[in-house]
Amino acid sequence: MTDLRALFSSNDPIDANEAFTNRQRQWELVATALAEHLRHTSAPGFNPADLEAPRNHLIVFHGVGGVGKSTLVRKLEAALGGTRPAQWGEQVWGGQTILPVRIDLSRSAGTTFEDVVLTIRAALATAVARPLPAFDIALRRYWEAQHPGDPLDAYLERGGLASRFGKALPQQTQSALSDVAQALLLPGTVGSAVGQITGVLVGALRERRRTVRALAACARLAPLLETEPSLEALSFYPHLLAFELHRLPDDKKIMPVILLDTFEDTADRHRDLERLLQRLVWLLPNCFFVISGRSRLQWADPALHGQLDHTGPTAWPGLAITPGPVPSPRHGAPGGRQHLIGDLSPEDCDDHLARRLVKDGRPLISPAIRAVITARSHGLPLHLDLAASRFLEIRRTREPQPADFDHTFPALLARALSDLTADERHVLRSVSLLDAFDLDLATRAAGLTHQAPARRLTERPIVYENPYALWPYHLHGAIRSALTEADDHTDDRWTPADWHQAATRALSTLGDQWAANASLTPSRMLLVACLRQGLRLARDHRLTVLGWLIDAAYAYTDDSVWEPLAPPTTSTPGPGLDTAADALAELLTAIARRQHEHRQRTADRLTAVLDSGLLPAELTEMALYYRAKAHKDLSQNDAARAGMQQVADIGGRLAPKARRGLANLARLAGDFPTALAAVPTLGWKGRHHRVLGDIHWSHANTAAAVAAFEAGRAEAERHSAAGERAMTQVRLALAVSFADPVRADDELALAHQLLDGLDQRSNTLLAQVVALIKDAGTDSVTDRAQHLHADIDNAGLPFLHRFVELALAFHHAVRSEHQDLAATLDRLRALTATGDFAYFTDIAHFMAGRPLPQPSTTRWLDTADAVRDRWHRLVQTRRAHLGARG
Repeated sequence: MTDLRALFSSNDPIDANEAFTNRQRQWELVATALAEHLRHTSAPGFNPADLEAPRNHLIVFHGVGGVGKSTLVRKLEAALGGTRPAQWGEQVWGGQTILPVRIDLSRSAGTTFEDVVLTIRAALATAVARPLPAFDIALRRYWEAQHPGDPLDAYLERGGLASRFGKALPQQTQSALSDVAQALLLPGTVGSAVGQITGVLVGALRERRRTVRALAACARLAPLLETEPSLEALSFYPHLLAFELHRLPDDKKIMPVILLDTFEDTADRHRDLERLLQRLVWLLPNCFFVISGRSRLQWADPALHGQLDHTGPTAWPGLAITPGPVPSPRHGAPGGRQHLIGDLSPEDCDDHLARRLVKDGRPLISPAIRAVITARSHGLPLHLDLAASRFLEIRRTREPQPADFDHTFPALLARALSDLTADERHVLRSVSLLDAFDLDLATRAAGLTHQAPARRLTERPIVYENPYALWPYHLHGAIRSALTEADDHTDDRWTPADWHQAATRALSTLGDQWAANASLTPSRMLLVACLRQGLRLARDHRLTVLGWLIDAAYAYTDDSVWEPLAPPTTSTPGPGLDTAADALAELLTAIARRQHEHRQRTADRLTAVLDSGLLPAELTEMALYYRAKAHKDLSQNDAARAGMQQVADIGGRLAPKARRGLANLARLAGDFPTALAAVPTLGWKGRHHRVLGDIHWSHANTAAAVAAFEAGRAEAERHSAAGERAMTQVRLALAVSFADPVRADDELALAHQLLDGLDQRSNTLLAQVVALIKDAGTDSVTDRAQHLHADIDNAGLPFLHRFVELALAFHHAVRSEHQDLAATLDRLRALTATGDFAYFTDIAHFMAGRPLPQPSTTRWLDTADAVRDRWHRLVQTRRAHLGARG
């Protein structure tokens, strides 16, 4: 439904609901463009080998982040696959099969150009169910040149393409090789001699032999096969795919619709990946592309000539922007193929400003000024227009400078407030303190007793709604900035005391929402969201009473999940800390960021927080405890023991965890009786089952260790402690990995599943150690261990080096590699010279059945001989397992 306020708030008609609710329009755009493309490709004169014809086989959706572009792409994928909402209507594509292929280009997905090509071909392998020889032979030649020793099927398995599209692709490429070898009368399939086949095939193509007549129809196949199989060459292979698709028999005809999502993440200074992707699009004119990203696709811009292969409006007529001095802020060109969702992206803001004021054919506003205006606008076209007017006003007396635009405009706020009632303006100012809100939060932050003003405000176009968010409403960024900076220019402006009181009310209301939820069904999402908003409110408004933030801080740290909360208060901790809220924000940030920073950096930051003296007494033990944990991870165990003992002596909330830390430190020193004696005193808060399991696996008591870890995992599940559950599962997999590599596969898979999204760096690395132990005796272990050592160094977690060396000792003992084992023992002795983890050196000798070079200081729970027998028996069992498998 159209929002009439939004429709009449600008000279450009807009559809305010389009970003989240009215996706039928986008579907109609795609369906119309696809139908037009199908008519084009089925026309008699269509030739996919025509490399000069303009390209119009794509549609682009762009807009600021978070407006639903990826959701739209996923819905389009489902609709094209046959699962579409009823209101979108049924589509018949002339009897031709549509094959949607969605590819996530986001940096987090790690998709390479190789992955893009393989994804398209893997999807076709399932849909077409036959080799595409021209492309498959080139691909096989490329793969064996660029990935020697890494079979294509193994790569597809690792990347998830095999599970997504099946395993037909490697079989079809092999079949293509075999067919060509047979046609060329080569002996056997010579599957490993791709170079031989391609060499003979090129000669046959050059001579236009009858046996390869079909492939000879592809004029550029021979040159591509003669070219060095590099990534650059791979980017031209889609031409071969277009050739094969075009010559499919009628009953196999298919129209791939390739959906490239998060295209903005392909950006780099030299447009390297974008150039490869554009080439792929250009060379596949008989496919259809849907591209989504934050920015308008600039391929029709002649200024990119030389950076990309094909540029300008002639090459991409559908991507050309609207003629005229000012592009429409919310619509693409009439009949064009670019469609904006939501407000303007930064690139479109810059383009708008460049075209808004022009002199002698050149932009009047400089790039530096455009950059400042764009950053300040939050994509709001009104801000851009006000900035342009301001530019002309300044220019009448002097040359405008970037600093002239590093602010918001009172006129923008005045226009936003002009049609609001007094109560609505009061609520507006209150919610400007919040990143997001609901009706209750808005009403109570405003100090009102009735929700009507808040409800009316949410119906205004300056408030955006995401019904799926925790708090569904948020102010437009430009309006929120204007309230923060320009409220002094309004007639009914608030005093500093008004803002302080509103911040206090907002903080209190957030705490009430969290406390009410925590007493019923605790929500980690709500906890983190409340902490993020609460910390910022307390810090920015210098609120002295932290109240519920203290309890929330303990709840946040209790489960070891470590979602980011807030940016550091200063680039260098310590000097910038001014209030208790500053200290709390820095404390929690340092604890969470330790998953991404060297542990020494964590220890230094926590020391600075403690030295500031700003932390309430209730939070001091938290800083002490996590600094002690950082010291333990840095193998500074004397400092760790002192810190843990200090926290235990305080007797506060973290005393059980500190006692667990002391028990673990006793275990690390090889004093197992002391560690075991502490277990009954720990309870759930001290993670007693995990401590017990660590003691048992160190003695090769696998069954007892597994039982303890399973009990700990079950206890964590009862307490809804996702972080502890994952941590315990990793250790369960560790205990199993020595004794039962088959079961360890399953346990490790579950560990990775539970770790996903928890940001537990040390446990993620420990899971990689588990994988080494599980695979001990196989060929890849040593190389993987070296890479893992590098990752451990980067993480600042030196204690994990001992685990890697223990895994290597097990590996070399299984393989009877005496010289390598001796070197590993030397490294272990050096790593445990301080006495901590010295029992790892004992275990390594036990595994190999070697005598200890000197008396051990380890205090085992039973005799050293019994421990030796169990560890050595695990080595013999692994040898038998590998022998049976071989």
